[in-house]
Amino acid sequence: MARLTLWRWGVFGLAGLYFLVPLAASVVFTVDVPGQGIDLDAYTRIFSTGGFTSSLLLSLELAAATIALVLLLMVPAMVALRLGAPRLRPMVEVVCSLPLVVPPIAFVAGIGTVLKWGPEHLSRTPLFQTFVAIQNPDFPFVLVLAYVVMALPFVYRALDAGLRSVDVRTLVEAARSCGAGWPQALVRAVLPNLRGALLNASFLTLALVLGEFTVAQLLGFQPFAVWIVNISGSQAQLSVAVSVLSLLVTWVLLLTLAGFGGRTRTTSRG
Repeated sequence: MARLTLWRWGVFGLAGLYFLVPLAASVVFTVDVPGQGIDLDAYTRIFSTGGFTSSLLLSLELAAATIALVLLLMVPAMVALRLGAPRLRPMVEVVCSLPLVVPPIAFVAGIGTVLKWGPEHLSRTPLFQTFVAIQNPDFPFVLVLAYVVMALPFVYRALDAGLRSVDVRTLVEAARSCGAGWPQALVRAVLPNLRGALLNASFLTLALVLGEFTVAQLLGFQPFAVWIVNISGSQAQLSVAVSVLSLLVTWVLLLTLAGFGGRTRTTSRG
């Protein structure tokens, strides 16, 4: 038993070094100014740098829309799959896992081809305005559609794990026997028992949207990740400082999510 405990601590220690050493090197790079010593100017300039607020707000808006849309699509589909067609689960799992094996370059090349094809062939139809609207730089909804596809593997796994721990059929039948309709049964009986899975899926989607660069860059939009790369050429310390800050914010969100999930479980047991 002592050897097993020592082995675990050794693994955790190596994992901690693997993640913390690059982070520490990044922090040192942002605060160490040759010939001047320690300087926090890179962090104090973050909020006053042009484009920081607008790009961050755009990424948060895209994340909120992506989370809402992917959950609106996946939760009813997963519940219906578990209740009515469990044999289709392997096929749905394969389809939801496809974004993991399709390179982002190929994915965004396909999106770009469709966006170029649409105006040429649909210029005299009402759909032309739709193609224009989804590419609005103020809120590029086309990125939301792309992020929904990219988030499918993570959302599917999170929801599948949550549904496996819940007797969905019994919950739905109990709600239906009390006179609830299908939407009401889903909202009042199933969703409260999937709170942890929904939080996990939301956090993974948020992390994906905040860190995604390839699709947004190649489509010509500037959310937070693209803004960081664009300023890295002329302001290297500032870009690394922003990256460190965003990583710390992500960790805080993760710890908050874990703490909230723990309180939820404690409350439900009590």
